[in-house]
Amino acid sequence: MIVATAGHIDHGKTSLLNALTGVDADRLPEERARGISIDLGFVHADLAPGVRVSFVDVPGHERFIRNMLAGVGAIDAALLVIAADDGVMPQTIEHLHILDLLAVGHGIVVITKIDLVPSSRQEEVAAQARALLAGTRLEGSDVCFVSTRTRTGLNLLRARLASLAASATRAADPTGRFRMSIDRAFTLSGHGTIVTGTVASGTATTGDHLVVSPGGREVRVRGIRVQDAPAVSARVGERCALNLSGASVDEAGRGNWLVHPALHAPSRRIDALLRILPDEASPLAHWTPVHLHIGTADVPARVAIPSAGKIAPGHEGFAQLVVDRAVPALHGDHFVVRDQSARRTVGGGIVLDPFAPRRQRRAPLRTAELQMLEAGSAARILAGLLEITEQGVVIDTAARNLNIGPAALQQALHDADAVVLGKEQRIGITRAAADLFAARILSTLAAHHAAQPQSDGMTLVELRRATHATLAPPAFEALARSLAEEERILLAHGIARLREHDTTANPVDERLWRRVRRTLRKCGVQAPLVAELAARLREPESAMSDFLHRKSRGGEVLQLTDTRFALRETLAEVAAHAVRVAGQGEDGYFLAGELRDAIGTGRRLTIQYLQLLDRLGITQRFGDRRRIGKDFNDILGGIESARPYGDTS
Repeated sequence: MIVATAGHIDHGKTSLLNALTGVDADRLPEERARGISIDLGFVHADLAPGVRVSFVDVPGHERFIRNMLAGVGAIDAALLVIAADDGVMPQTIEHLHILDLLAVGHGIVVITKIDLVPSSRQEEVAAQARALLAGTRLEGSDVCFVSTRTRTGLNLLRARLASLAASATRAADPTGRFRMSIDRAFTLSGHGTIVTGTVASGTATTGDHLVVSPGGREVRVRGIRVQDAPAVSARVGERCALNLSGASVDEAGRGNWLVHPALHAPSRRIDALLRILPDEASPLAHWTPVHLHIGTADVPARVAIPSAGKIAPGHEGFAQLVVDRAVPALHGDHFVVRDQSARRTVGGGIVLDPFAPRRQRRAPLRTAELQMLEAGSAARILAGLLEITEQGVVIDTAARNLNIGPAALQQALHDADAVVLGKEQRIGITRAAADLFAARILSTLAAHHAAQPQSDGMTLVELRRATHATLAPPAFEALARSLAEEERILLAHGIARLREHDTTANPVDERLWRRVRRTLRKCGVQAPLVAELAARLREPESAMSDFLHRKSRGGEVLQLTDTRFALRETLAEVAAHAVRVAGQGEDGYFLAGELRDAIGTGRRLTIQYLQLLDRLGITQRFGDRRRIGKDFNDILGGIESARPYGDTS
């Protein structure tokens, strides 16, 4: 568990940690000479068997709030320290606001210096603290009374901390890639560059190759220490020191992140949910300059507010943070904003999309995307974005934003029944959207062939324009190629056409088709063999076979086997029977024999029908049983143009 102190200057934060751990967290000579904390201090202690707690000591002076913010960005719990003689002071309030904005929900209020005041004053200060915590995430936290001089209350505080560790320590997430915000960097003789921080996600192992972001310097992990002990790895929630090769202290100092290479994608536009503190004097207006504190960095930024142009005190709203220099933020990162002069905390919130678009901030679809990014797990967010984002989701961008590893991403796409299009830039769409785009392609080609029967087909550029497809060109081309692989269209040299389209159509074929169609309709579901059909019509069997194969490209007649064909309307009739038979079962499954009895054919012909329905996805086979998959009716529809989620253009 990682615990940070918080509270006003001279309220005894450093002395408290010294009493708990036996180590002075003030490491700088200036701090010891002046008797105040200036920068972050780090100590740890075993508070109970198997319970080791790492402490981050933060400065309490308002001039060093920047350092305080660098220390509380990745903690599990806080000790809000209030001196019994002073009571609640300005930095007590501001530090509490910061903890609340950073979503710190575990903590203990420690009333220090109780040896200096009577018990009535102690209770008065405790009452002040409880009132101050009301409405925050720390409301209801335990209150402990401590004197570091007499050591009164220390044992009880240790016990409370040990108990808190069970509920506050973060569980390891095996799916996320490694990230750590660097809060300290220094050189150790014989070792080189050492960086310290708390692991925000994933695991780092000795020998790993990582990136210092946003600078992009590639480094290798030479050694690891976790809570001041040698280790082979450091995982999420642990405070650690990493010995790096490949970067200097200046290149890997405070404010940088150490990340898995796949996560190195710094951005200057961040869409976020921003909450303004209730005691602000006026609403936060559009394009207000602020200091953005995220991770351990302090970056100048402006706040773009797309809706009402302002966010009122005590309220929250969507905002875009436009930063002066790129930061490697990800979805779910918490941040704090302070005013331009860095004298007061204005508000804070959570990152929704660090790869925000420059335009469309006010678009209803963008608002829906941001609302979806507030919801639940990464897998749930991805599934929701696939449903609402009409032009599709840029898969690799979304995976990086949500920090989903390859295995978890594959599972999430499978669970969402997503279709992934393209290679260099993979676009994900729902299977329903893919079916609709495919149906529109087929109908557009059919209309083109009818209007221009001598044309070989349409280029993919023409086809995309004619179908009003919202997909990016590479994704649309990938969809067209998938239709060609499924033998639903022919695609050659960038020209698409329906498989049945024949530029050499002639009156002889038209006359033969009228006779064939009339005969097949009379036969119904008892589709004859090619030889039988040829004999009935007194045509050569080879000529009939060639004609039916050519005609099957158009879809009016479908190939059951090399020697048997059926009308499309006949297959629809069989499919309708399959739907009825499936609906009669309790679990939606049916056997081939049940369909055979329903349509009155032999088993072999029934199996041939079912195999074609399987290939078309209308039925799905599981052993000797089947269930209904896609609707056998072709449903055509349009999709309005929109930007794909993850496209930052």
